[in-house]
Amino acid sequence: MKNTRISNLKYAAAPLALGLALISTPSFAQDAAAEEEAPASEIVVTGSLIQNPNLVQSTPVNATTAEDIELLQSNVAEEILRELPGVVPSIGSAVNNGNGGASFVDLRGLGSTRNIVLLDGNRIAPSGLSGRVDLNNIPLALIERADALTGAAVTTYGADAITGVVNFITRKDFAGLEVSAASQLTEKSDGNTNRIDTTIGANFDDGRGNAVLSIGYQQSDPVYQGDRDFSKVQISSFTGGAGGSGTSVPSRFSSTRPLIAGTNTPSTDPTVANGGVRQINDAGQAVSTFKTFNFNPYNVFQTPFKRFNIFAQGNYEVSDAIEVYTRGMFSKNTVDTIIAPSGSFGGTVTINLNNPYLPATLRKQFCAQNVGAAGTYTARISPADCDAAALATGRTDSRYREVTNVTLSRRTTEVGPRISNFQTTVFDYRLGARGAISDSIDWDLSGSYGESENVQTIKNYTLQSRFREATLANSKTACQSGNSACVPVDIFGPEGSITPAMAKFLTANSSTTVRTSLAQVRGTVTGDTGFTSPLAVEQVAFAVGGEYRKYGANQASDLLAQTAGELGGAGGAAPGIDGGYHVYEAFGEIIAPIVEDRPLIKSLTLEAGARYSSYTVASAKEQNKTTTWKVGGSWEPVESLKIRGNFSRAVRAPNISELFTPQTVGLTNLGTDRCAGAAPTTNANLRAVCIAQGAPAGSIGSITNPTAGQANITVGGNLNLEPEKANTWTLGAVFQPDSLPGFNMSLDYYNIKISNVIGTALPGDIVAACFGNITAASASDPACTSIRRNPITGGLDGDPAITGGLFGPTNNLGKLFTDGFDLLANWKGDIGFSDLSLAFVGNWTRHSKFNANPSDPASLNRECVGYYSVNCSFTGSIQPEFQTTTRATFGVGEFDLSFLWRWIDTVNYEPQAIIEDGGDAESVLAKFRTIPAEHYFDFTGRWKATENFSFTFTVQNLLDNKPKVVGNTIGSTSFNSGNVFPSTYDALGRRYGIAAKLTF
Repeated sequence: MKNTRISNLKYAAAPLALGLALISTPSFAQDAAAEEEAPASEIVVTGSLIQNPNLVQSTPVNATTAEDIELLQSNVAEEILRELPGVVPSIGSAVNNGNGGASFVDLRGLGSTRNIVLLDGNRIAPSGLSGRVDLNNIPLALIERADALTGAAVTTYGADAITGVVNFITRKDFAGLEVSAASQLTEKSDGNTNRIDTTIGANFDDGRGNAVLSIGYQQSDPVYQGDRDFSKVQISSFTGGAGGSGTSVPSRFSSTRPLIAGTNTPSTDPTVANGGVRQINDAGQAVSTFKTFNFNPYNVFQTPFKRFNIFAQGNYEVSDAIEVYTRGMFSKNTVDTIIAPSGSFGGTVTINLNNPYLPATLRKQFCAQNVGAAGTYTARISPADCDAAALATGRTDSRYREVTNVTLSRRTTEVGPRISNFQTTVFDYRLGARGAISDSIDWDLSGSYGESENVQTIKNYTLQSRFREATLANSKTACQSGNSACVPVDIFGPEGSITPAMAKFLTANSSTTVRTSLAQVRGTVTGDTGFTSPLAVEQVAFAVGGEYRKYGANQASDLLAQTAGELGGAGGAAPGIDGGYHVYEAFGEIIAPIVEDRPLIKSLTLEAGARYSSYTVASAKEQNKTTTWKVGGSWEPVESLKIRGNFSRAVRAPNISELFTPQTVGLTNLGTDRCAGAAPTTNANLRAVCIAQGAPAGSIGSITNPTAGQANITVGGNLNLEPEKANTWTLGAVFQPDSLPGFNMSLDYYNIKISNVIGTALPGDIVAACFGNITAASASDPACTSIRRNPITGGLDGDPAITGGLFGPTNNLGKLFTDGFDLLANWKGDIGFSDLSLAFVGNWTRHSKFNANPSDPASLNRECVGYYSVNCSFTGSIQPEFQTTTRATFGVGEFDLSFLWRWIDTVNYEPQAIIEDGGDAESVLAKFRTIPAEHYFDFTGRWKATENFSFTFTVQNLLDNKPKVVGNTIGSTSFNSGNVFPSTYDALGRRYGIAAKLTF
């Protein structure tokens, strides 16, 4: 290879590359020597723009190596990061209902929008309106390591990096051919995953250039909740019995009158209330609800997934001082989410009394609904007119009558499960050049452009408008609308009463497309200043530069998806969104060795950085300008001990979703409604509040809790949002004693405080703001009147077109806080009969708090470490207080045996949630309030059969541990599914994997 300035820079970085790998998790013993002898490659340093390998930064970095990735035998990057202590599981393969076809990472449990994902230190095209990178698109076959940096990195990488960054580093200067294939299967013979990757690369022109191409295919099959004993039946966390959805079979209706006991005659007693929703029985009577729908068997623990990806990169030294480089990636992945069948989820219909399917008794109950003043009885339709209406021939018949605004809840099991097919296509291309200005100063200029397109096609959804059309029928062969395609539907019969022809008319496919783009240009100048401290040898290093980024995003939905309540069970409308912004930034960093090789000061180094950002947001009245900065340093009293610390002032600018999303009604989780049941009948102030929120007076006493623990919520973006502000600091030590060769350990404390949080109040906070202290004035309090109830049933669920539910506008009012410790320890050595590598990663999260409105003394500063509940799922799954991962790897000849032990601390139901549920007696069952500590063991064996071929066998969840059952209404829908928390606790069971790798 030609010895040039560029190649010298690559070789100089090699010690740091090896050091970072060893400090994280040691590789197999037999490969250690090979790594040390391998040609050095360019190194990307995470957390600093200064690439001097002799100046190690003060911010802690936890690295996951290529060996770790191979041992885990994972298909996608999200599954790898999910295992790291301190990482809270976010949306990924274990999330079904709530998965938008992408996977994300949530560092420190403060939200996946507050950390960024990089590829070789650079941003790539985001997926979705929130600006997050889809981990499904990371090319694992070429990943050398994944660095997780704790603490703000906004001075280095810009906004969003409040809690840190995950930087995937690709292999550089790869030469040869590598083909790998892997397959995995659960012990239940389901959930099969397959992966094959081919990578080819070569050096050319006497080593001046290198090009590499990697092509991969990954595929995984679903694991249905109905195929696991603990999740076959949906369990209510509040009763312990079979739960389910109120949208069931047979149908439920509002607007009926109760029957006199033992008869088919509706009550005319004025002291008897109309009551709420009733369910039709086999006799055609509307009676108290008696059957819910068990949706668990249709749902999945592992979402089916397919991905095809291409990654290519190359570099060429056009002269001794200039190198051009390029990188391109393309990925197309498909994710299917599968949930229970569609139907009418409390949508309103009009029922004509001569409907051919309408049972006689139910007709009488519709007619007999009391519409009189309090204390009196007046039937909606007299008995005589009701009987006559049954004989009407059509709308022009003088006897014709109909009942309007009837809520219908009917699960269309005849249609089959709802399937959302997400096809995401991403490309991202980067081109740049770098070189030397002098012997000690380098420059780098690059630009990139990427796009992501996510097309959601939903299938087997019924349309509420077609329920309305098909319910208005004078015969079994034609609808009143005159639409020849309309098939009258039987909504009154048992399961199977909806024929294939009816089902075909009721359903239609719908699509929503989200497109995002990112264009960026960045230039840096880095090197040595030429100045050296009188007490140091190394020169002061610096980096300065500028950056421009332009984000664009839009969401385009068809009319069905845009219409609130039209798609049965879609959870709300998908409005059209079109927005964007661009930002100009200038930044600089400095690392200054102050003292070196002095008594008790082996080295003392200070570092600092700053970044100025100017945002231009389309249509915003005011534009944001921010300044972030950091200071840090490290002190080595002796060679084996380093003390390090860092303080950062950081910001996060609002993303396109937070800025531009129109106000729309969606779903949130709420187990109990304060207006439900008999409580408002004995509390006049509470009754007044419920009515002020839109509940009909006649519904008081019969309001029910939200079905399946899901309530409506009105949310939307805000163009007036300001950036979040954060103070983050870390303090730690690294210990590498000479007396214990091969051992290193680091302990770091982190502290992150975020104010002006961009977000929405939690359901518990919204409810508490109104119902926390009910008085006579509460009925006119905006905190209460902003909550809008179903005008027919009085509940917080139902047709989103008429039921706003809770009110959660996006604002800057909140505050987030977390702190804790990370402990990493590694040892590698010879124990006689084998080489042994030991690696330990532990996290102690002391606090994870969210206050929706700190300016309000009554606002709760909610603690969620070690707790689970609806409100403690505000960013992801469960955040345990303690969590550890320990790996032991034995190398004997051509064989390696590796054991992984993952431990998750005991977690409990949130104490505040018990209060918000209405007290101990009204809350979830005691047996569901604790999830004991969990231990998972994985085994991996590898045989290096020849110089070019290796075979790997894995067993994950070796003891076949089952997740603790806590019911299905104790957390958020996304993370509490199948009666468990499958993103945190293994729901698949023991599984086996095999892999082979061929290299030349």
